[in-house]
Amino acid sequence: MIIGLDVGGTHTDVVLLGREGLVDEIKVPTDPSNLFDTVLKGLNIILKETDPSKVKRIVLSTTLTTNAIVQKKIPEVGMIVSSGPGIDPEFYRTSSHYYSVSGSIDHRGREIDPINSDEIRGVAERLKKSKIRHVGVVCKFSVRNPQQELKIYEIIKDTFEKVFLGHRISGSLNFPRRIATTFLNAAVYPIHKEFFEAVGRSLKEKGLKAPIRILKADGGNMKFEASIDFPVQTILSGPAASVMGAIAFATDEPEILVLDIGGTTTDMAVLVNGVPLLNPLGIKVGPYQTLIRSLETHSVGIGGDSAVIVDSRGIKIGPDRNGPAMAHGGPVPTPMDTLFILGEITNGNREKSIKGFEAIAKQLGTSVEDAAKKIFDRTCRMILLEARQMINRINRKPVYTVYEMLEGYQVKPQTILVLGGPAPYFAKGLEALSNFKVHVVPRWYVANAIGAGLARTTSEVVLFADTENGIVAAPEEDFSQKVDSQFLKQDAVALALDLLKQKALKGGANPDYLEMEVVEDLEFNMVRGFYTTGKNIRVKVQVKPGLIHGYDSMIHGLASKNFRSR
Repeated sequence: MIIGLDVGGTHTDVVLLGREGLVDEIKVPTDPSNLFDTVLKGLNIILKETDPSKVKRIVLSTTLTTNAIVQKKIPEVGMIVSSGPGIDPEFYRTSSHYYSVSGSIDHRGREIDPINSDEIRGVAERLKKSKIRHVGVVCKFSVRNPQQELKIYEIIKDTFEKVFLGHRISGSLNFPRRIATTFLNAAVYPIHKEFFEAVGRSLKEKGLKAPIRILKADGGNMKFEASIDFPVQTILSGPAASVMGAIAFATDEPEILVLDIGGTTTDMAVLVNGVPLLNPLGIKVGPYQTLIRSLETHSVGIGGDSAVIVDSRGIKIGPDRNGPAMAHGGPVPTPMDTLFILGEITNGNREKSIKGFEAIAKQLGTSVEDAAKKIFDRTCRMILLEARQMINRINRKPVYTVYEMLEGYQVKPQTILVLGGPAPYFAKGLEALSNFKVHVVPRWYVANAIGAGLARTTSEVVLFADTENGIVAAPEEDFSQKVDSQFLKQDAVALALDLLKQKALKGGANPDYLEMEVVEDLEFNMVRGFYTTGKNIRVKVQVKPGLIHGYDSMIHGLASKNFRSR
C-alpha cells in the first residue's frame, strides 16, 4: 500500500492507495506552528483500520516553502559571491546580507585570481554579528572547478549552522541563476528542516518504517533524507503534486490547463496530450530566476482563504492569508466567505461571513450579497488573467514536454481541470467568466496527494569534460576523474548514464523501469593558433518524470469514477 501526503498551507491531505484503488482519503487543517501534530493526526485517521506494516511506500509533497516565498516570509540568509573580472555580482544581489568577494575561475576551470582568506573571515564575522545562521557560497564557473567554493567553505564552516555551495546545488552553467538557486536553498532550509523533523517524528510515533520520499519540482521524487541538503528541489513540490494528480485524471483533449485552487495559492500548469510541460533551464519562483529543473508551473498568491481588503486604492485579494474563512472562525474576509454569503456553501457560520463583509459592502456602495459576488468574480478573473499570462510566457519560448521539444508549438488550451478544496465552486465562476470548458477532477479534494503518491523517482546528472586539461567531472555528484585526449562525446554520455543509474537506484528508483534519456549533449573544439588542442564536452541526462508502474488499473478506476463537470 502507498500513502500520499500533501502538506499545504491551509490543509494537509492524506490518501491510502492500494492496487485495488483508493482505500481512504482524509483532509485535516494544517497548523504551521505544530506540523508534528498535523501530520500525526492525518496518519492516525488514515491508518485507523490498517496495519502500518502493510504500507510499503510513503510520498510527501508540500507547499510550505512555496507559500513562504510567494508571501515573502523567508528568513534572512547570507550570500558570499565571487565572479572575478568581467561581471559585477552586485547585479544579482539577493538580499542585504550579500557580499561580493575577490577570486576568479575562468570558463575552462583555471584559477585566475585566488580568494582572500582574510576578506572571507571578515565577511563571516559581519554575517555572524547580523545573526545570520545559513549562508550560500557561489563562485562563477565553480561547476568547472569548485576549488574556491570549497576553500571558502573550509574557512567559514564552523561559523554557521549550514553552508550551501553553488556547485553542489546545481551543476548547470548560468551564474545569475545559480546565485538565486543557492540563495533560495539556504533561505528555505530552516522551513524544510522543521517540516522534515516533524514528519520524521510523526512517522516514528505511528510505527511506519516504509521508505519515505518527497516530491520534487520536476514531478519525480527523491529520498526524504536527501532533501535536507537540497530543499530547493522541493520548492515547487506542491504544484508538481497537483500536475501529477491531474495526469491521472486527464481527458483525451490535446491541451488542458490545470488549476489547483488552495487556501493560500493557486497553482497552474498545462498538459499537452496528457503530458506536463517542462521548464528545462529553470523555473521562476517569485522574483527569482532559478536553475530548478521543474514542470512548467506557476504559483500565484490567490486562494480561497486569501485576505480581502478594500481601501482607497481599490480591491486587494491576497497574497496574504491570515487564517481560514470567517465562516470557519477566521479573522478577515476571504473569497470563501463569498460562497457562504451567496449560499453556495452551508457548512459554516454564514452570519460571520455577512458581518465581515458589511464594511466591504459599505466601501463599495452596494449590498453585502452584491459585494460578495463582486469579490468572487474578481478572484476568478485574477486567476484567469494569471493563467493567460502564463500561457503567453510559455508561447514566447520553445515548448518542452517531459519527453520532447515541440518545435514551433503554440499552446492554446480550451479546457480547464480544477482541483483543490473549493474546486467545484470556483469551476462555475471560471467557466461563466471565460471561454474555457471547465471540469472538476474526480477526488478533487485530495487529487494532489494522489499525484504525490503515484510519482516515480527521478534524477538528473550534468557532466563536463575538458580533454585538453584531461579531466571529466560532475561536480554536483562530487565526481571527477582523469581522461586522455581520445575521450569522446559518446564516452561522456555513457559515463553520465552510468552515474545517473547509480544515483537513481540510490535514490530509490525501480531498476526494472528506469527510463533514462539524454537531454543535452554538446561538443566544442578548443583551438590554439591553427590547431585543435582538445574538446569541451557537456552532457545532461535524466530519468523521465511520470507515474509509477504497476498501478495502471488503480489509476483507470479512479479516472472512471464520478468525473464531475460543472
